[in-house]
Amino acid sequence: MKSKVIFIFTTLTLLYVVIAVKAFYIQVINKEKLIAYSESQTVRETKVYPKRGYILDRNENPLAINIQQYSLFTFVKDEKNLAIELKKLKAILPRLNTVKILKDAKKRKKFTWIARKINLKKETVEKLKDFNSIYYEVNSSRLYPNHSLMSQIIGFVGIDNHGLSGVEYLFDKELQGEPEMRKYIRDAKGRPIKYKSAKIETKAEDITLSLDKDIQAVLEENLKAGVEKFEATMGGAAVMDAFTGEILAMANYPTFDPNVSTSGKKTKLSYITDPFEPGSIFKTLTIASALENNLITEETSYYCERGKYKVGNHYISESDNKHTYEWLTVNDILKYSSNIGTTKIAFDLTYPALKKTLDKFNIGNKTDIEFPGESRGISDKEKNVTPLRLSNISFGQGIATTGVQMLAAYSVFANGGYYVKPTLLKVRDIEKVEKKRIISEKTAKRITKMLVAAVEEGTGENAKVKHFTIAGKTSTAQKPSPSGGYEGYISGFIGYPVNVKNRFVVFVYIDNPQKGGYYGSVVAAPIFKNITKNILFKNKSINQIANTENVKSNTLDHLHIKYSGNRKFETGIMPNLIGLDKSSISNTLRRLEVDYDQRGFGIAVEQFPSAGTRLLPGSKVKIRFSPPKYD
Repeated sequence: MKSKVIFIFTTLTLLYVVIAVKAFYIQVINKEKLIAYSESQTVRETKVYPKRGYILDRNENPLAINIQQYSLFTFVKDEKNLAIELKKLKAILPRLNTVKILKDAKKRKKFTWIARKINLKKETVEKLKDFNSIYYEVNSSRLYPNHSLMSQIIGFVGIDNHGLSGVEYLFDKELQGEPEMRKYIRDAKGRPIKYKSAKIETKAEDITLSLDKDIQAVLEENLKAGVEKFEATMGGAAVMDAFTGEILAMANYPTFDPNVSTSGKKTKLSYITDPFEPGSIFKTLTIASALENNLITEETSYYCERGKYKVGNHYISESDNKHTYEWLTVNDILKYSSNIGTTKIAFDLTYPALKKTLDKFNIGNKTDIEFPGESRGISDKEKNVTPLRLSNISFGQGIATTGVQMLAAYSVFANGGYYVKPTLLKVRDIEKVEKKRIISEKTAKRITKMLVAAVEEGTGENAKVKHFTIAGKTSTAQKPSPSGGYEGYISGFIGYPVNVKNRFVVFVYIDNPQKGGYYGSVVAAPIFKNITKNILFKNKSINQIANTENVKSNTLDHLHIKYSGNRKFETGIMPNLIGLDKSSISNTLRRLEVDYDQRGFGIAVEQFPSAGTRLLPGSKVKIRFSPPKYD
């Protein structure tokens, strides 16, 4: 009896296992069939990202925001009905080439785009809901409210909202957030049905840059004026906080408006990506190295050969053949920018010692600033070089650096001897800024004193700013020619105000000036002056930070602060405010002494009265900002 019970139990167990296994395989097979069917019937599958994160300047002004747009597409099932609906759609959107769209749709098995990322009115969207063959999706599209301002740094996105250059590209993952999957499959009757993946709550991040929009506007305006005045090929300029490494402004000109066009060389931020021979501003590094190695003092004298010095089979001359210097102190060598004097300092120093200093200044290496495509520059890796090569390197010839490398190098002199990595991101905690001492505070102070003399008494006279002490250096570097030798010049000036609480370094260079001169003192120094002057006089505590003993406050230069954008404003005339943010509009209308009402938030989309209207006394301006669809 017992064995019979065991037999029955075993048989039932085996039968259960067989049934379970069979059921499992049937389920697997059906699932595979379902997946295969689903895939075969899928007519569209795409990733949809949340609205892209903002890009903001250091004061939270929006530099890149989002606008709601629409994409239209179709799944061809009823060609006759599609043709009818396309005809109706053309009455709403007359620019559509409906003949071509219908032709393309007939060729495709799955789906066909009709239009991508277009602006539609609310009533138009309501009409689209009645169509059976035409579908629409809501898209988030990028808008740059300041147009060309900071455009090379910000970059731009493609039609799929993926970053393609600049900050948009480098921080694409953070700005995008996590995507949602959307799939259209046909049901048994051939109708497309939309499926969505589970919504992920991860939001896109905002990126806050170190840039100051108002400083950037001043920099870009003066850079543009300088390039055009001297009919140059291009130019570059930037401002860096010497203590935090924050880039307050940076640009090349010509530039571009990412709302209009994103092709061509103008989109490139050459200040970071393209190296060039720095010229005489490099002499300061040679002299700093000699000071650090206790080989010279400011009063050490060198005979400068009356303007012509034979090295090997070549002659080294001064930048100006009229300069026939004899004995010059080290202070004078920097002040008057003597090539021969700097060469003799380098010969006493030797290349290995100079190279050790240049390595500390990160010459020949990337600064690791947060920007794609940074160049490391061009420098010698050998342990030693020929005398002629050493001579050239000592005054910045035959070696190539980027604008941002030189900006960081001069910040060492401005901040007392520390190398601070340049950054395009706002520093939240100054105490956490990484800094590395690479020269002594004594050397930094001695270099600063010599650079002040170069401005006060030497080649940098055109960079003087009234009531402020400026330390700086000119540069007139020859440009290497593709066919060999040199052709044209790069005119530069780099420096910083000394008697201020927070020192900042400004470096301006102009590539290939064709008219009005080519020396750095003539071309770049005045641009440096205008940029630096605007930054200094904008500061409300000017009387506390400027050297204004025995100077009445009303004798200070009167300066109009310029805000972002390239728009001109005329007293008594209503300006064009469309596309500006609240901060810019508030500043503009306050200057025009006009009262105004505002509605909404984001950027201005409507204004009353219209641009160009004469403003009568007591006029009130009404501004409507973008509705909440701007996130």
